[in-house]
Amino acid sequence: MLLGRMIDLLQPFLASPALSPEEAAVLTDTQLQQLSTYLDLLLRWNARINLTAVREPEAIVTRHFGESLFAAQHLFRPADLAAVQPLLAHPRVFDVGSGAGFPGLPIKIWAPHVELTLIESNHKKVTFLREVIRGLALTSAEVFSLRAEIFHGQAEVVTLRAVERFERSLPVAARLVARGGRLALLIGEGQAAHARKLTPNFRWQDPDPIPLSSKRVLLMGIRNSSAA
Repeated sequence: MLLGRMIDLLQPFLASPALSPEEAAVLTDTQLQQLSTYLDLLLRWNARINLTAVREPEAIVTRHFGESLFAAQHLFRPADLAAVQPLLAHPRVFDVGSGAGFPGLPIKIWAPHVELTLIESNHKKVTFLREVIRGLALTSAEVFSLRAEIFHGQAEVVTLRAVERFERSLPVAARLVARGGRLALLIGEGQAAHARKLTPNFRWQDPDPIPLSSKRVLLMGIRNSSAA
């Protein structure tokens, strides 16, 4: 795919109504090339193993890359980075049930300073994720190849997107969020109220509608500092 076409497809996700014009960002040439390489790898691997049901390149860019970058921009806005980085130069990000790497890998491309752990138990997908990390020469990025239930550690940011057994997966992801950290969910609009009920130790923001989608939202919550 031509990089110019990719820019056009991603523009709605980088200039959302929730952000001011100053916060809307432009991808660098390096980031665009990384996304292009990622897309090429995904298309090649998806022909052999079922990484994603979305097969058309342009649909992958909007449905997967765009949605992930929408979350990345909300999690790591330029103004936030300026305020946070002196205190926390390398925030940890755990992507639970990463699958083909969304939203974790685009977040890492967007914010290279984060320390990323992709949590995925499917061995074929694990092999793919490691190949992408190598192919993009990403540093401070690793894959945990077992179930999230047995993963130990906590992070400043935990992401969860399009997983099966949502009621079971959400409490697992919430447990991995450090006190004062953020949990970012890319979910259907109808799941937002249920997510709040399942996570009483979080303060939730209003959902942000995802561009080009009538029913999907980004829901972000902060874990209470006093939460056990």
